[in-house]
Amino acid sequence: MNCKAINQRAIKSIFLTLAVGMCLVATTGCQVSLNGQTLPSPYYLQDDIQYFPAGPEFKLSREAAALQAARAEEKLNRK
Repeated sequence: MNCKAINQRAIKSIFLTLAVGMCLVATTGCQVSLNGQTLPSPYYLQDDIQYFPAGPEFKLSREAAALQAARAEEKLNRK
């Protein structure tokens, strides 16, 4: 093999590697952030939607009930 054939083969393999790499980059979607905006992936219409049901307005209802019960018990113990 001469030097010219090796160079042509190297150029072809580099070009093929770059072409395959560009195809992979072009076909994969990802979420990006540009100028403070979060933009969806190209497949956002096919994505599963996560639904989180609305919770209670006051998040600490159990803690408030426990405090109220402790205060009531404390009042009973004082008398």
